[in-house]
Amino acid sequence: MSSFETIIGLEVHVQLNTNTKIFCSCATSFGEAPNSNVCPTCLGLPGALPVLNREVVKKAIQFGTAINAQINQNSIFARKNYFYPDLPKAYQISQFDIPIVGKGNIEIEVNGQKRNIGVTRAHMEEDAGKNIHEDEYSKVDLNRACTPLLEIVSEPDMRDSDEAIAYLKKLHSIVRFIGISDANMQEGSFRCDANVSIRPKGDSKLYTRVEIKNLNSFKFIQKAIEYEVQRQIQAWEEGRYKEEVRQETRLFDTQKGITRSMRGKEESADYRYFPDPDLLPVYIDEELFKEGRMIAELPDEKKSRYIRELNIKESDAEVLTSDLEMATYFEKMLEKGASVKGSITWLSVELLGRLKGEVSLHNCGITSSMLSLLVKRIDEGKISGKSAKEILDVLVEQKGGDIDKLIDSLGLEQINDDDSIIQIIDTVLQANPEKVAEYKSGKDKLIGFFVGQVMKNSKGFNPGRVNELLKKKLS
Repeated sequence: MSSFETIIGLEVHVQLNTNTKIFCSCATSFGEAPNSNVCPTCLGLPGALPVLNREVVKKAIQFGTAINAQINQNSIFARKNYFYPDLPKAYQISQFDIPIVGKGNIEIEVNGQKRNIGVTRAHMEEDAGKNIHEDEYSKVDLNRACTPLLEIVSEPDMRDSDEAIAYLKKLHSIVRFIGISDANMQEGSFRCDANVSIRPKGDSKLYTRVEIKNLNSFKFIQKAIEYEVQRQIQAWEEGRYKEEVRQETRLFDTQKGITRSMRGKEESADYRYFPDPDLLPVYIDEELFKEGRMIAELPDEKKSRYIRELNIKESDAEVLTSDLEMATYFEKMLEKGASVKGSITWLSVELLGRLKGEVSLHNCGITSSMLSLLVKRIDEGKISGKSAKEILDVLVEQKGGDIDKLIDSLGLEQINDDDSIIQIIDTVLQANPEKVAEYKSGKDKLIGFFVGQVMKNSKGFNPGRVNELLKKKLS
C-alpha cells in the first residue's frame, strides 16, 4: 500500500447546445468551414458589444437544479485577461466573484461504495477559438470563439483515478440526460482539466498541485492522473519534490503516456479579473427560474424507476441508464411492444456485444423498431433464440434490414404445427421404450434427451412447443 494520499479536483468545460453563441447570434454548428461562423462581436472588433443569450442562463439553472446546488439569482460577468492567439479580444468573458451556480454535489459509486463529491461552482463563460498547427504554419479558426461554456469546478474530494472517472462519467451522463449538451468528447464539447497533488497519509496539508490541461477521453484522463501521481511520489521519495513538482500546467502525451510541462500556472490575480463594463449584472426573474427548474428525468431517477416499475435487476438498470442513447433505445423497444426481459437481453447483451470499434447504437443502422420486432418474433415462437442470433449477425453486417424478409430468405421460421410435431414425438417414443420407462419412474431430466431426439429428426420445430407436447405425451 502506498504511504501517500492522492488529492484530485476536476474542472470540466461543458459546451452548451444552444443554436447561437453566448454573446452574439452566430451559429454554434460544428464542422463548418474555418472562420465562417463569426461576426464583429466574436471576433472582438472595436465597437462590437456582447448581448447575453437567455438560453445559456436557462441551461445553467437546469444544471444547478440537477446537482441540488445553490443558484444565485444575481450574478455578474467579468473579464479574464490573458493573451493567446485564439482569443481575439485578449480577454475572456467569464464569471469570477459571483457565479450563477454555487455549491452542489454529485453522488458516485466505486466498488460498491457510494460517495458524495462536492461541486464548488459552475459558471458561464465563452469558449476560445482553435489553433491548428500544420508544418511550419499555425492557423487560427475562430468558429468556436464565443461558444457558450459551463465550467464546472469540483472540490478536491477524489482520492484516486477510479473516483475521478466515476465522477466524470456521472457528470457526463447528467448533462446529456437533462439535454443541455451533447457532451461529445471527440468534438471538444466535454473537456477536463485535472488538478493533482499528493501528501503523506495522515497529513491534512495541501501540497503543490499540478494542472493537466485539455483532456477529452476517459481513458487518457485516467492514464494522465495515474502517471502524474507516480511522478510526484517518485520525486518525493527521491528527495526531488520541491525542485520537480511546481505549480504548473502540464499536457498529457498520449503517444508516450507521460505528462510534460506546458507553462507556469497562473494565479487568479494574474488574470486581473474585473466586472465587464459592457454587460449588465445577470438577474434571474421568476419566469426564468421556473423554466430552469423543469428538467428531464436524471439517470439515478430513471434507474430507480426501472427497478420499481419494470421489476428488473439493479445491475441491468445500471447498464440501461449508463448512457442516454441506451435508455432511449430501450424505452422505444418497450413502446413497440417488445418484452422487458427480451429487450434487456437483446439490447445490452446481444446487440452491444456485436458492436466493435467506432460502431455504436447511433451509427450501427439497427433501429429500436428492428430489434423490437426481432424480440417479438422470438416471444411469439416464430424463430428460436439461435436463429435470432443469425439474423442479428446479418443485421450488424449490413447495417440494418427487414426482419421478416430475413426470416424467410434464411429459412429460419420455426414450425409450430402440433400434428407435425406429435408425429415425430410418437416415432421417438416408440424407438426408445426403455427411456420412456425410466422417465416415468422419476428420471425427469430425460426430457432433454427426448427433446434432442425430436429436434434431430425434424427441421425447424419450435423447441418450446416440442417440450410442452412431449410432457403431455409422457404423462
